[in-house]
Amino acid sequence: MRLRTPLALLGAAVLVLAGPPLLSTGSDSETGTQIPGLRFMVPNTPGGGYDITARTAAKNAEDAGLTHNIEVFNLPGAGGTVGLSRLVSEHGNGKLAMSMGLGVVGAARSNHAPKTLADTTPIARLTEEQDVVVVAKDSPYRTIDELITAWKKDPGKVPVGGGSSPGGPDHLAPMLMAQAAGISPKSVNYIPFDGGGELLASILGNKVGFGVSGVGEYLDQIKAGELRVLAVTGPERVDDLEDAPTLKESGYDVDFTNWRGIVAPPGLSEAERNKLTRLVEELHASPEWKKSLEQNGWDDAFLAGEEFGAFLDAQDKRVVSVLKELGL
Repeated sequence: MRLRTPLALLGAAVLVLAGPPLLSTGSDSETGTQIPGLRFMVPNTPGGGYDITARTAAKNAEDAGLTHNIEVFNLPGAGGTVGLSRLVSEHGNGKLAMSMGLGVVGAARSNHAPKTLADTTPIARLTEEQDVVVVAKDSPYRTIDELITAWKKDPGKVPVGGGSSPGGPDHLAPMLMAQAAGISPKSVNYIPFDGGGELLASILGNKVGFGVSGVGEYLDQIKAGELRVLAVTGPERVDDLEDAPTLKESGYDVDFTNWRGIVAPPGLSEAERNKLTRLVEELHASPEWKKSLEQNGWDDAFLAGEEFGAFLDAQDKRVVSVLKELGL
């Protein structure tokens, strides 16, 4: 027994020492989803759509065991182009990603940004959602028709706030709405905010006549009675907001939706790009993410890799086309 015990301990020690290389050889470094030190940049202020999307995705990925300790940080400015510039400068950094959407496409155009989304590595489009037309609970406008009537009478005296720069979704939606109502888009008094979080305070304080933002950003405030939703901008009513009509059914020919996704710095290795894409693909398939889609009123619009890159290029062309059509 005295001889067998040291031998047994030696054998166990050899197994322990041999174990980690055997367990780590192969697969996780090449085919897994763990990205130690992953950072997720939000290019606008806390509380906006990009922020909610990023923090939800990070939590869901961690809860699903796909990766751990994702750091989410905000770098606001110029409609998202400050964050975009930072992302592009992080050439080859496979541990950085950025939450973004149509607003960054528009801001890059309207701000004549030196860097565009064509300079990034496209990872995936995640969601699509309608915008909501909202006012404070004590606003004099109780229906979309009451708002439009006042807006048509004197567009400059009914300012509209949005959480994106000109060319972004919260700008394009009310411009299309104005056009459909017979209001010249050039006469619209649009006030841009750096994300839905900043916009919210101005709506609640009646500093703008009405606001336009994503469903998911203001769903809680609408349910709590702090905001009154007058209409939604998409093709059909939203499940959690059944009383809110679409603009089209209210007589205004507008069908508009926003989307959000993830991009990474340029210059990633194929392995780094594949790992980020795989992480997002498995997040998309997780029950945690599916539940978040439902809770936030987001539509699943998943599109990954090169297909997402082609979509970004088409969206850039669309923004330019719509701005020209509106005379802006």
